[in-house]
Amino acid sequence: MTGLSTQIPRRRWMIGGLLGTGVLINYIDRINLSVAAPQLKAEFHLTTGDLGLLFSAFFWSYALAQIPVGLILDRFGVSRVGRIGTFLWSVASVAVAFTSGFGGIFAARMLLGLAEAPGFPASSKATGYWFPRQERSLATSLFDAAAKFSNVIGVPMVAFVVVGFGWRWGFAVTALLSFLYFVAFYLLYRDPSADSQLSPVEHEYILQGGATPEGEASAGPGSMLAYLLRQPKVWGLSLGFAAYGYTFYLFLTWLPGYLVQAMHMSILKSAGYSAIPWACATVADIFIGGLLVDRLIAAGHDETKVRKTILVAGMLFGLAVFGATQTTDPRWAILWISIALSGLAASAPIGWSIPSLIAPKGGTGTIGGIMNFLNNMMGVIAPIVTGFVVGASDNFETAFLIAGIVLLVGIFFYIVVLGRIEPIPPPE
Repeated sequence: MTGLSTQIPRRRWMIGGLLGTGVLINYIDRINLSVAAPQLKAEFHLTTGDLGLLFSAFFWSYALAQIPVGLILDRFGVSRVGRIGTFLWSVASVAVAFTSGFGGIFAARMLLGLAEAPGFPASSKATGYWFPRQERSLATSLFDAAAKFSNVIGVPMVAFVVVGFGWRWGFAVTALLSFLYFVAFYLLYRDPSADSQLSPVEHEYILQGGATPEGEASAGPGSMLAYLLRQPKVWGLSLGFAAYGYTFYLFLTWLPGYLVQAMHMSILKSAGYSAIPWACATVADIFIGGLLVDRLIAAGHDETKVRKTILVAGMLFGLAVFGATQTTDPRWAILWISIALSGLAASAPIGWSIPSLIAPKGGTGTIGGIMNFLNNMMGVIAPIVTGFVVGASDNFETAFLIAGIVLLVGIFFYIVVLGRIEPIPPPE
């Protein structure tokens, strides 16, 4: 199979790159508000509490939409749902650019959360259709790594526009990027069976390699959801991935503040240092969670052992965050945090590849929705818990200890509850 893969066309990798580009723009859309916040606060006379509400608006609608969106994806497919979602990204960013106050921004961010809700479940479902099992991890890492890489290039890009031209232009530029992606997705994405540019040879290679079957489930959406919620594999995957999400969102929201408060950096210097762990995470995501996993599986190693070993090892490396609490040297702190984030990033594409590997026919979107709902609820919980703990103790040691305990709980669910990575039998 590996030899054959070098002789066939590679349209599937163009689709993988398209999905990765979408997630990159998706995440730049999310972070533009934090860059524009100081100007918004001054222009609209917002309090810190007002900004907190604006920051949370996206996550509430995004998280709560995950399970319904998963059902809709399995009913109507990636093409239709993806087109609507990408178009609405553009509308939400344009709405912020023309808003006149707190209420308009809040509503636009809620809309953005709803519009971007299909992003990760749809990408997971699409990679299941387009890639054989032995290429699934690398394909998944293309869109998962884009989420990390957005922190490396997105913040400087938006900051340049906001500082040079004002906050409205910051949202206008991201709206333009979103609209261009909508056009690209509309023109390029089709499921394999509907893609006239996909050669029969490549399509056969994908199918013979264990691609997820296209089409709807035999059970209705409600029945499929109820069935999957009774499956231990779904809970093992979802709760394990939620543990990853807790630490990921702790870093995403609190890393600059940690460097300012604990390492006594300036805001500008902390922004530069913060990019280093995310750059390391991007590399680990693609080369360890993606390329290495696929190479080991292609070499004949047991698929479950390979995926779960790196999945668990990555979570264990996340515990390196403890090292950052034992130093006052920012260089050592960044080293420990880079190790932790790199380990977590290596495990992430494996987690996102699993829905398409274990789902019964027509159930990938639903599993992805369940998994991403719990993951993004951690985006609500982790920043709040960390804020209260740091406020009460005036240090980050207890907050990082909590994150480590959560990771250990997640490892338990991955090892014991998830079991073998193999398809769940379809519902009767």
